[in-house]
Order: sequence, then C-alpha cells, then structure tokens
Amino acid sequence: MDDFVRSVSAALSLIGDADPELLGIVALSLRVSLTASILALVIGAPIGGWLAIVRFRGRHVIIVLTNALLGLPPVVVGLALYLLLSRSGPLGPAGLLFTPTAMVIAQMLLATPIVVALVHRPSSLLWMEYGDLARTDGLSRLRSIALLFALGRASLLTAFLAAFGRAIAEVGAILIVGGNIRGYTRTMTTAIALETSKGDLPLALGLGLILLALSVAVSTVAFLLVGRIGEK
Repeated sequence: MDDFVRSVSAALSLIGDADPELLGIVALSLRVSLTASILALVIGAPIGGWLAIVRFRGRHVIIVLTNALLGLPPVVVGLALYLLLSRSGPLGPAGLLFTPTAMVIAQMLLATPIVVALVHRPSSLLWMEYGDLARTDGLSRLRSIALLFALGRASLLTAFLAAFGRAIAEVGAILIVGGNIRGYTRTMTTAIALETSKGDLPLALGLGLILLALSVAVSTVAFLLVGRIGEK
C-alpha cells in the first residue's frame, strides 16, 4: 500500500512540475492522434455519406466489410503496415518506418472504418427523409452529401471524437511501426506499457492519469457540443 501511495504521489509531482519528458510524450500523442483523426474524418465521412445516397451492386458488401473492420486487431494493422514500410517492402524507399508519420497512418487506418460506420447510419436515415427533396431540387451527389453533413453535424462530431478515442488509446499498431523511440515516437500508451514493464510506476501512472483526464474531457466536450447542436 505504501508503494502505491508513493507511486501516485510521485506521478502527481511529475504532472505538477511539468516534467519535460512527460510533456513531450503527451504532446506527441496528441499531435499524432489528432492528425490521424482529422485524416480519418476527411476520408471516412465522404465515404459514409456516399454509401448512404448511392445504390450499386456490391454496396451491401462494402457496408458489411466496413462494419467488420471496426474490430480489426491493431497488431494486424501494424504488422501489415510494417511489411509495407520495411526496407524490403514496396514503400520502403519512403523511409517512413519508425517515424511519427507511420504512426499517423496506422491510427488513421484503424479510425477510418469507425468514421464510415458512424456517418453512414445517420446519413442513411436523413437520406430517407430528405432524399426525395434533394432529387426534386436537382442536387448533385456531392451537394447531396454536403446537405446530409449540414443536417447531421452531430454525427460528424461523434464520428470524429470516436476516431480520436480509438487513436489516442491505441498501442499495438503504433508500437510496431513507431518503435517506441524515446523522444521521437514514444506516445502515452507505448510509454505506459514500457515503463510498467520496467517498474517505473510514477511516469506510467502520471501518463495514465493524463490519458484518463483526456478521455473524460473528450466525452464531456462531445456531450456538450452534441447537445448544443441538437438544440439548434
């Protein structure tokens, strides 16, 4: 019990003293995860809207596959990306392996199916209600998707925050393609895993408390913003 109390006290001291290593890890984590989440939204939201308004052969197969990818194991994504980015892989000459860019790509691949699924369902319901009106007005597919996004702003926000939650908490894929290099590719989740295995509990606990605080903050912001959007 005394060891636990001392570890928590030391963790709080690291946070209170703004430990440079801790702040560097948090900053990198936020930069990588926010970038991956934004890219996932930019790529996934139009796909979700497109699947909602367009009817074609194989559409249901794509929807089923997208939902199946929600449970895609991160280590599998990390392994596949590692093979692509390694020196002997097709993208090896780009030199992206063990860089923050590779971590962004890994998180984006994991977060994009979440965005597609969370945008597609509400967009489909909106299209059932407003599709005839859009067709009567002669809206193009691009403008129809823009209309769905304007009407379903809350779903876009939910999709982005869900993508960010998946990205910020991810460890398996970014550990494989990032290498957990100190001061360069070490994020909160990978650092927590490493420091816990080393027995350095204060740093691990400090990062864990910050990660928990971020999760609560994201949930709170989502609740407040979605409620405000719903009132408009």
